[in-house]
Amino acid sequence: MSTVDPVEQLLANGLKNLWYPICPSSFISDKPVSLRRLGYKLALWRDTDGTLHALEDHCPHRGAPLSRGVNLGDRLQCPYHGVEVRCDGVTTRVPGSPGCKLEGSQATRYFHVTEAADAVWLYNSASNVEQAPPLELPEQLTSDEFSYFLCYTEWRGDYRYVLDNVMDPMHGTYLHKQSHSMSEGESHARFVTRDTDTGFIFEKEGQRGVNFDWTEWADTGVHWMRLEIPYPKTGGPGGNFHIVGSYTPIARDLCAVFHWRCRPLAGWQRDTWRFLYKNRLEERHWAVLEQDREILEFMDPDANQRENLYQHDLGLVRLRRHMKNLAKEQLELIEARQL
Repeated sequence: MSTVDPVEQLLANGLKNLWYPICPSSFISDKPVSLRRLGYKLALWRDTDGTLHALEDHCPHRGAPLSRGVNLGDRLQCPYHGVEVRCDGVTTRVPGSPGCKLEGSQATRYFHVTEAADAVWLYNSASNVEQAPPLELPEQLTSDEFSYFLCYTEWRGDYRYVLDNVMDPMHGTYLHKQSHSMSEGESHARFVTRDTDTGFIFEKEGQRGVNFDWTEWADTGVHWMRLEIPYPKTGGPGGNFHIVGSYTPIARDLCAVFHWRCRPLAGWQRDTWRFLYKNRLEERHWAVLEQDREILEFMDPDANQRENLYQHDLGLVRLRRHMKNLAKEQLELIEARQL
């Protein structure tokens, strides 16, 4: 009888005590929505003033989905027996048995959620916490000097294959060789790693500003990745095209893929680029992204168990090792608290 590796299980569901993007902001309205993310089934809804709330989609009475119930502002009423659960997980009313021990108890898991960069972000805490740390995103998503579009999609497969793909600048030269922005540069390269204050950069040695030449991975309380792609003049104003990515597990065979396509510009140049993007560039960018999706979805789930890696793969080897070490550290802390 095989046993489940707890490190692997934690990585598959998503590391704890981090912020994750879970869906575009437009997905959530006043009608409760059910989403599976990070090993949980979640109920999300907006209060009367638009404030977001998130509970585990599980009524503490009999486990019925709260997302199928009624939005009462700061709480949901279960459709099965009318039990009311507040956004902090406290059961405020049990109409079928007033005064029972369930009333007033915090019997439902709740989550801190916020909105930024057109997305809903959830803090994946190891346990209920009174206050979540601030969400810290890269300047491309927070500075007025940048303009961006959120590209959201869902891909079949483990989210870690997406991490591997982005931490692999060399694939751009081959998989995306017909792209208008990734057809230049050497078809072979040596890679080097450079540490940063929040992570590291994996880059082609002696080649910058030619192709998809480098990838940055960072941990600012949320894991994000960043790269730049040189743009021809036909791409409009703004210099290099920045892509910020963050990836969230839905299930072992499905993941939520967030890419923000960004450029540093303002004024009329911003308006020009945004018009150009929606009318010409967006279709091209989706075509490139589809090449990534197709190759990853056709890989076997256990493809990474039979690999022959070489120098180009040092970045993803480092990232895999780092993620595994983070999972081990989290499990050790959880075990220590249970002693």
